Amino acid sequence: MSLPLRLAGAVLVLVLASCTSIKTSTNYDPNSVQALDSYRTYAWLPMKEGADPRIYNPIIQARVQLAVDRELQARGYQKVEEGQSADFKVGWHGAIDEKVDVDYINNFYGYSWDPWYDPFFGPVAYGGAGLAAQPVVREYREGTLILDVVDGDSNKLVWRGTAEAELSENMDAKKSQKLINKAADELLEDFPPEPRKQ
Repeated sequence: MSLPLRLAGAVLVLVLASCTSIKTSTNYDPNSVQALDSYRTYAWLPMKEGADPRIYNPIIQARVQLAVDRELQARGYQKVEEGQSADFKVGWHGAIDEKVDVDYINNFYGYSWDPWYDPFFGPVAYGGAGLAAQPVVREYREGTLILDVVDGDSNKLVWRGTAEAELSENMDAKKSQKLINKAADELLEDFPPEPRKQ
């Protein structure tokens, strides 16, 4: 793999490398809660073929799998090799989206109006000055990492976790891996899910 392709592949890793927090959410099939609770073994689904090489490449694959394996095995799940029978299969997806954020700078600065008495000039009032709100446009990239859990018997999607964060350009591989680990921990924190109350 060429150096430019390797560097491009690190982009998805950087999805979790921002100083901002990682936004996570999970969803699942409520009819599959009992099956989810009975799972003990898992295997990885093959990496998506023919997709964006910045995202789907062996570097990203290895980092995501390392983080997810660590979390699942810490929760008592046993990994089996591809082709062996497993209670569930794990797959991942990634995306990079261009985003635009528009904020408005506060249109007031200074102090509030408050009259006071100056011994030389008499009553004096001071206050802030109003300016028209100024828009600040910021373009950035947002990355998404999705984890899927597929039932081993039915091959149906039964659980999905999503992590989103702003991309950062200045994170090394070690820090990026730590943040991927954090995302995996947050995504799998409540896996398997508790039954929803009626």
